[in-house]
Amino acid sequence: MTETQHQTTTVISPNVEEPIEGLPPGFGEGIAGKIAFWIAVAFSAFQLYTAAYGALPSQVVRAMHVGFLLLLGFALIANLRAKTTAGKAWFWLLGIVGFLTGIYNWAEYVPLIQRSGFLTHVDLFVGVVLIALVFEGARRLMGLPLTIIAGLFLAYCFFGNYLPDPFVHRGYSFDQIIENFAYGTEGIYGTPIYVSAAYIFIFVVFAAFLERAGMIALFNDFALGLVGGWRGGPAQVCILSSALMGTISGSGVANVVASGQFTIPLMKRFGFRSAFAGGVEATSSMGGQIMPPVMGAVAFIMAETLNVPYAAIVKAAIIPALLYFGACFWQVHLEAGKANLRGMDKATLPNPWSAVKQHWPLVLPLAALVYLLFAGYTPIFAGTMGLALTVVLILGTPLAALIGPFAFRVVFWIALGLAAAAFMKFGVNILALVIGALVIACALFKGGRETLVICVDSLAEGAKNALPVGIACAIVGIVIGTLTLTGIASTFIGWIISIGENNLFLSLVLTMLTCLVLGMGIPTIPNYIITSSLAGPALLELGVPLIVSHMFVFYFGIMADLTPPVALAAFAAAPMAKESGLKIGIQATKLAIAGFVVPFMAVYTPALMLQDAGPMAAAYGYPVEVVYIVFKACLGIVLWGAAVVGFLVVRMAIWERVVAFAAGVLLVVALPLTDEAGFALAAIWIGWHWWRARASGDAPA
Repeated sequence: MTETQHQTTTVISPNVEEPIEGLPPGFGEGIAGKIAFWIAVAFSAFQLYTAAYGALPSQVVRAMHVGFLLLLGFALIANLRAKTTAGKAWFWLLGIVGFLTGIYNWAEYVPLIQRSGFLTHVDLFVGVVLIALVFEGARRLMGLPLTIIAGLFLAYCFFGNYLPDPFVHRGYSFDQIIENFAYGTEGIYGTPIYVSAAYIFIFVVFAAFLERAGMIALFNDFALGLVGGWRGGPAQVCILSSALMGTISGSGVANVVASGQFTIPLMKRFGFRSAFAGGVEATSSMGGQIMPPVMGAVAFIMAETLNVPYAAIVKAAIIPALLYFGACFWQVHLEAGKANLRGMDKATLPNPWSAVKQHWPLVLPLAALVYLLFAGYTPIFAGTMGLALTVVLILGTPLAALIGPFAFRVVFWIALGLAAAAFMKFGVNILALVIGALVIACALFKGGRETLVICVDSLAEGAKNALPVGIACAIVGIVIGTLTLTGIASTFIGWIISIGENNLFLSLVLTMLTCLVLGMGIPTIPNYIITSSLAGPALLELGVPLIVSHMFVFYFGIMADLTPPVALAAFAAAPMAKESGLKIGIQATKLAIAGFVVPFMAVYTPALMLQDAGPMAAAYGYPVEVVYIVFKACLGIVLWGAAVVGFLVVRMAIWERVVAFAAGVLLVVALPLTDEAGFALAAIWIGWHWWRARASGDAPA
């Protein structure tokens, strides 16, 4: 078995589990581990039932979602991290109490509404306990930075009335603050936790099922076969597989840990520097968060926040995502040329189309998901149906294997596909009946029972994978609740607007720095939620289109995980690369140049995100403007890539790198005559470089 084949087998093995942020792999040992496992299964079952049938009020679903997050989170902390029996018992107690806060909201749902504004002592006690447990859960699972930020916002509610102008507020009573954060839809149970419960959880479980079904093997084999033979092949494989993984998974740092174990040693063995190999893995894995359709779950939060169709968010993200990964491919190509590195031996690589042929059924649920999202169905419906179709596919596979003649297997899959697709006409009940029948059939023979075990494992792993995002959404509700209660956001917005009246570019730079600094210690989702609440409205007031302003904030939240000195993704890659996280972060920042430039370009030329038309559209049509701007962006990326690496056809002198960088700047600043100057300088420089290479005999024939 080759190393590549061995890696593929390892990835799709049902028993392999990747560590989740803040937690080791697994659920623990003994009875406690089994209980935690089945809590995770129950969590997934509850969320899937409410997503499919919507039988409970939204407030109850949110409260139970947080209750399950606390129960499972503290149970795993007890099983996997607590050292003493007393510590284990303490964390299990915290988890049970956290779950009971959800039960309390469910049992008291109508009375709580009726006594809104006049909470009882019991209500206040439960609210205080909930807030304390959310903070402790976030501290244990997400670390101190996000917890401290949320704590500062909470403290501002209590003590902000003692601060000087313009930060002073009128002051709020203890009862009012607790009610705002622990009840209603402005605090912990606000929009972020709604999106976590309604959308994100479903897609995380969907990704877990696809991974168990072999989607990672498909992505790896397809990437190896398609680009492994290119110049710098191992790094190109890393980029393409990460881009494909980004379609189903949005956790950048987790992707670094999962795929870096294979890709980073492979890149180093083929001659790439350790820092560069780690930088490629970090950059490409983080880029998965801007790759539709999932986009690190931020797409769902953004659509809900802006009250626009999900498809509008994806449409805006498509071109920037392609530019981002195109820039990564290009710089790897140049770096490999500079170091004279060739691709992998094509004879040893899998055939990409054979991989697709072998695993093509796995593409069907993903294709159905994309179709439903763009057909106007809600993300919760699309995600639930995509997940259900994946389950049908997994459960149907061992049954089809029992059918001897190929023609009969074809008939079986066609009949099963038609039965599953009937949900479009007859509703979710028909799909539930199909899955129920498949479960009963699989339970009757050994291979089928093994498949059922894989499905149950996927439910548990999906719930565990959703923990970090869910807890982050819960505690970031404290920040959003503070902004809505005190109105402090308007102070920040007014400050940005006052600067932008004279200089929009300066406002954008300040917003970018805010995102980068805030993102040093907190994940992308809470970073986006906080900064979009502060800077998004300000940029909108300055004339930046709505979606573009939120995408601007979102992209720089991602870049924060690549930018030193913190660079979480770079430090996650460091142990595998055996290199300093700081050096990896510097390489990742160079590779991610498109991620830094495209948001600025989109502000001045929104057609790059398929938004508002500019003057060129009025004269020549919108498609012409889009093509022109994309071409300009691509040329800028070509020039900047060459300037950063110091190589195009041959190695470049310092002055050549400066000229290439200047030409790229002229192409993206969108001022009068800068395009013309940029194209002219780029043409002269490329012509000169090619001529010099030909004269030296180093240019390719």
